Amino acid sequence: MADSCAEPAPGSARVPCPDVSVIIGAYEAMPYLVKCLDSVESQTLAPERMEIVAVDDGSTDGTGAYLDQFAARTPVPMRVVHQPNSGAPGGPRNVGLALARGRYVFFLDADDHLGGEALQALVAMADRAGTDVVLGKVVGVNRGVATSMWTRTVERADLYTSNIKYALSAQKLFRRELLARHGIRFDESLRTGEDALFTMEAYLRASGISVVADRVCYYLVGRDDGKHLTKTGGYAPRFDSARVLMGLIAGHLPPGTRRDQLMVRPFTVTLLPQFGPVVLRQPEEYLRHKLELAAPLMAAYWTPGVARRLRVEQRLRLTCVALGRPGPLRDVLDFCQQGRLPDVVHRRGRAYLAYPHFDAAEPESGIPLAAYEITVTEQIGERRIEPRLPLLRRTARRARRLARRVADRVAGPAGVGGRFVHRLK
Repeated sequence: MADSCAEPAPGSARVPCPDVSVIIGAYEAMPYLVKCLDSVESQTLAPERMEIVAVDDGSTDGTGAYLDQFAARTPVPMRVVHQPNSGAPGGPRNVGLALARGRYVFFLDADDHLGGEALQALVAMADRAGTDVVLGKVVGVNRGVATSMWTRTVERADLYTSNIKYALSAQKLFRRELLARHGIRFDESLRTGEDALFTMEAYLRASGISVVADRVCYYLVGRDDGKHLTKTGGYAPRFDSARVLMGLIAGHLPPGTRRDQLMVRPFTVTLLPQFGPVVLRQPEEYLRHKLELAAPLMAAYWTPGVARRLRVEQRLRLTCVALGRPGPLRDVLDFCQQGRLPDVVHRRGRAYLAYPHFDAAEPESGIPLAAYEITVTEQIGERRIEPRLPLLRRTARRARRLARRVADRVAGPAGVGGRFVHRLK
């Protein structure tokens, strides 16, 4: 990674390092690029404390020319690289990262834009907390976004018990020294999911992770023309993405609770959608192929600890995948597509949701009864159902909830150092 902020040669002037390098990989980004760049230039952080490193990835729509024009007039130091199309976001980001000089780097997609105080707030948080990764609140424009990780501002978030594990896009502040020390780069062989792999490795290696949730830092834009790379390429790249992310987690964590807590993310976000309602519209051979692609992942990483952290409907679908049972999987999907709600059945102190094949669990369908057990909070229609826990666990959970309520009253609505209220049960 280049570093022109090192000690200067004798007799030469030292160029001060910017606080943050904003790295923009741009491909066919017009007209969204205009607002993107304006949002950097209008930051409350002083221009000399920033730099822009923009990489035109073989655009043909005027993106490259606009980058050059903007660089010529902006007070923010800016470098523009023009290169042939690389075919994936990882390439331009790596080029920009190699040129970055800032203490921190922020990856900004050319379709999106920043909140006005974003960089100042993110850098201030990283400096104050001494953390290596800072997440800033994201809102969607013409698209939906996850919201559970923006409950409150947190100086040091817990990767395993909070929902930041679901926020694996690259649009965050990263300490550049962390990335350089561990050689963290984007995997350019992946067509999708390269940002999840990059961010998860940074999470796992970071000395700490912070969350800025009291202001909008990032606007994630849904393009009207539908030109999002992650929406193309078929289903096979999603299995590649799941494989490398699961492998990364397993490489850093031994089997056990913490590994299971992180494995929930690739199972539910990356793998599970491939076995959703789309299956009912696809030819049978597609499902057979998907089951083949999933088989080694299920064999290596699907554990009771992961399974018990999922809702019944999620767990049941993945259990069918693990068992290679396309028929029961289609039955469950069809049941849900019809808007039907499962009955709640109590047996020997445990509660179950009677999705298809429940009455024939294990003996005939091969699906274990445990796949139907309520182990996390479920919402069935208007009814909220809590899992039945042993007395000691129920007492401990009540104590934790009471402690959080007390902490909330002491810290206030935006209390720094608090915990995420919304947790993965």
